[in-house]
Amino acid sequence: MSMQTLENVAQQWQTSVVESIINMVNAEDGDFGAIAKLSQAVNDVSSINKMIEFLCNHPQCKRAFEERPRLGNVDLQLLHQLPENTLGYAYANHMIKNNLTPLQGNFGDSNYQFLAAHLTETHDIWHIVTGCDTNITGEIKLEAFYVAQLYASRFWLALLTKNLLKAVVFDIEVSSKYMDALTEGWLMAKQAKPLFGIQWNTLWETSLEEVRNSLTISN
Repeated sequence: MSMQTLENVAQQWQTSVVESIINMVNAEDGDFGAIAKLSQAVNDVSSINKMIEFLCNHPQCKRAFEERPRLGNVDLQLLHQLPENTLGYAYANHMIKNNLTPLQGNFGDSNYQFLAAHLTETHDIWHIVTGCDTNITGEIKLEAFYVAQLYASRFWLALLTKNLLKAVVFDIEVSSKYMDALTEGWLMAKQAKPLFGIQWNTLWETSLEEVRNSLTISN
């Protein structure tokens, strides 16, 4: 492939990323179609490989890529019968209260497919463990947490960028609130142990406080 061709490919990729972010700015919050297009645009092979390499420096994360833990079928009604202080109850209550169903990851044979699927199906558990709400500031806080814990996480950084651009364009008054949420999520992630690769379904009956303490997460 010629140098000119490589430059053209890079330029096309950059244009696609910018267009996807602009589309996200114009879309309603929670537009999963726009989010999927953004993910496809920003997740290049090079940065994903760097992310996987970074994660594999931690034994828990490396083992996850080898064993590929699955969350399995989640019975929210059954989990909702657990004691109210448990992780399982907190997760089920969060899902039921927000009328959500557990996200299903598309698991395949590659490390990339596992990475994407594992993050997808455990996303709402990360909400619970970090204490990040599902409102816009809670999402920004969790996005910053992802950026700090996942090296070269272009997708989560793009989502943060989208939210900051929305503040610039539509409501500058929320900028301080957004920056506070970003800072809190970033600092929380820096002091916390990795959440990636945890076999969460073995912890349903464990108290949420105990889970957070074991991960050095203060909320």
